[in-house]
Amino acid sequence: MSRLAIKICGLSTPETIGAAVQAGASHVGFVHFAKSPRHVETDRMQALAAAVPSHVERVAVLVDPADDMLAGLVGTSAISALQLHGKETPERAAAIRARFNLPVWKAISVKTRADIDAASAYVGAADRLLFDAKTPDGAALPGGMGLRFDWTLLRGLSIPAPWGLSGGLGIDNVAEAIRITGTPLVDVSSGVEDAPGIKSVDKIMAFCKAVQP
Repeated sequence: MSRLAIKICGLSTPETIGAAVQAGASHVGFVHFAKSPRHVETDRMQALAAAVPSHVERVAVLVDPADDMLAGLVGTSAISALQLHGKETPERAAAIRARFNLPVWKAISVKTRADIDAASAYVGAADRLLFDAKTPDGAALPGGMGLRFDWTLLRGLSIPAPWGLSGGLGIDNVAEAIRITGTPLVDVSSGVEDAPGIKSVDKIMAFCKAVQP
């Protein structure tokens, strides 16, 4: 059985990045969205990402990014993938992928089975789909709020693209989430924090151990 992929998202310090790498994370995520408590500026993101070993993917998490902002972000080789967490259409995702020549992930907000079915529109436009919990109407953030959706919606489905599971994952429930959904990748942010935006080295290590006991 292939090793499950683990993405620790919303990292902002060398210490927590080091913990993620040491614990076996396959991906680290950096949020560039001013409203988020996990926001890091472009220069800091590039510096943090540049220190990550090459075998670990470095994902920039963005919300409806403009091309000029993307150009500034991917000007170095520090970032290895772009995660779109806004209202980007399949056409926009494909255009970003073509222009910037990096793998594109698209977060899919899920509340019902129809939301999962609608994700098929992104097949071919994005390199990975990330199923996340739909946030309440009017919420300031599109994710990272510790919300989860009904994981049984994914049970037994054949997803026609690489994908992953996000939203409300933590040390105590990630094994159950993997068992129910069969996800090849888990993505955690608030579930390994002591407070919004403050990652815990111990929780990162414990989460990875719960995924890969």
